[in-house]
Amino acid sequence: MTTAPARLLVPLAWANLVANIGIVITGGAVRLTGSGLGCPTWPRCTDESYVAHGELGLHGAIEFGNRLLTFVLVVIAIGCWLAALLPVLRDRVGPDRADRRPLLLSTIIALGIPAQAVIGGITVHTDLNPWVVALHLLVSMAIIGVCVLLVDHLVGRPRAWADASSRRAGVATFLAGWVVLYLGTVVTGSGPHSGDEDSRRTGLDPGAMSHVHAWAVYVLVALTIATLVLARRHGNLPLRNAALALLAVEAVQGVIGYTQYFLDLPIALVLLHMLGAALTAAGLAWVAVSTRAHRPTR
Repeated sequence: MTTAPARLLVPLAWANLVANIGIVITGGAVRLTGSGLGCPTWPRCTDESYVAHGELGLHGAIEFGNRLLTFVLVVIAIGCWLAALLPVLRDRVGPDRADRRPLLLSTIIALGIPAQAVIGGITVHTDLNPWVVALHLLVSMAIIGVCVLLVDHLVGRPRAWADASSRRAGVATFLAGWVVLYLGTVVTGSGPHSGDEDSRRTGLDPGAMSHVHAWAVYVLVALTIATLVLARRHGNLPLRNAALALLAVEAVQGVIGYTQYFLDLPIALVLLHMLGAALTAAGLAWVAVSTRAHRPTR
């Protein structure tokens, strides 16, 4: 594929990944600054206006700014989708039909973003129900994973299937990682940073849930190490690199997690921890896809 849309597909796929990680950080900033209800309704910011005004103060500006960033994601996602669609329309027939997988993955990403906007609206209408907020974050993590699949499909190096033991370890790591991500949202939903002073919490003990989360992290780290060891033993360089990168993210996350716990959750460290969670989701997807065979697209 040498047309202009095809040349744009790879940078747009990377832009999708970066932008969806970025929206996790800005969404975290909304919650950590207590601006979750800065715009008290949805899809409008107030009953009378779609935009924030001076009476809403700084919280309104922060929340409205995060909503505006959603449109940036939409523009990138649509551009990526068009870049994947046009080669398919051009080569609809014949033995050299364009690869359809980028179109499928970019469609999932493009549809996921407005779905996220709707879930975000539900969080506002439920006054930041912690379980809905958790779903909002986890869907973002899933979109990040799909973005990794798209990037890997476009620029990933050739590789064969991993051996059976490495595949099982990789899948177990992926599943354990998602348990960790979920438990992280439960800890957050039980803690002090609710996004608004009047928003309710899960009612669970945050200290106890932090310990449960920590034990799940120990399991994840052990499985990641097992995947790394098996990949090295069988000479699987792609899986080894993916597992090593994930392990590095987990190590940094562990340091940040323990530090923020003992320092009573300072906002800056919590925000870094959310960035780490987004990178963890990307790393988990990279490990999972690295267990599968891949042939570069033409």
